[in-house]
Amino acid sequence: MVLADLPASTTGPDAAVVRVLSYNIRSLRDDREALARVIRACAPDVVCVQEAPRFFRWRKAVAWLARETGLVYATGGATATGPMILTSLRAHVERAEDILLPRVPGLHRRGFATAVLRFGGGHRDDDGIRLGVVSCHLSLAAAERYDQAGMLLDRVAALDVPYAVAAGDINEQPDGRAFRRIAGTLRDGWATEPWGSEATFDPGDPRRRIDALFASDGIEIIGCGVPSGLPGVGDADLRAATDHLPVLAALRLPRVAPSSA
Repeated sequence: MVLADLPASTTGPDAAVVRVLSYNIRSLRDDREALARVIRACAPDVVCVQEAPRFFRWRKAVAWLARETGLVYATGGATATGPMILTSLRAHVERAEDILLPRVPGLHRRGFATAVLRFGGGHRDDDGIRLGVVSCHLSLAAAERYDQAGMLLDRVAALDVPYAVAAGDINEQPDGRAFRRIAGTLRDGWATEPWGSEATFDPGDPRRRIDALFASDGIEIIGCGVPSGLPGVGDADLRAATDHLPVLAALRLPRVAPSSA
């Protein structure tokens, strides 16, 4: 299956189709131009980034990525210790917040980039279709990772929106405790509606699925997986862009009555 099998982004009277991309970009340390080509070809409305630039002049690097991919910065980066959210101009950012997780001595501090986005509608808060987004990069340590999975679910619930997605580098495969903890509450995109290929690490010989997108109830997952058949992008670009493969999902969000939002 190739990118053309996924529907394009649309907003209609009854629903919106939104493309969400999750991508660990390794702080732009690899082939930046290849990375930009991959992201552009996926035509995402939302990008949940992991390992965004977070040190010297990180905002300048993020601005370059947004400009080269035709996206805009919503939140995250250094302020969330790596996770970040970019959006297309389709998305209206209602609110955004970066969350720092408890520090474990000797381990890298983690965080979440979170945002509530609105698709369609006018300027009123009760117009459009609202989607909560959390970008995450969980710990390499199993016990901390399991605790962070619980914090992720708490954060998704706290967004208090009709629909929510959490996406990122889980740092373990679907049979792991943290992965299963998240999938026990949110639906694993690949397991629900597999599309493209499955393994995300590493690009040279992908055998492990450690990156994932999870969706709340009510969202129709049209397809989710590692994209193939990207226009203007070859396997060499995917290998050169970073040390993970991207995960792309097309989601259908039915419109809800204002009183339910």
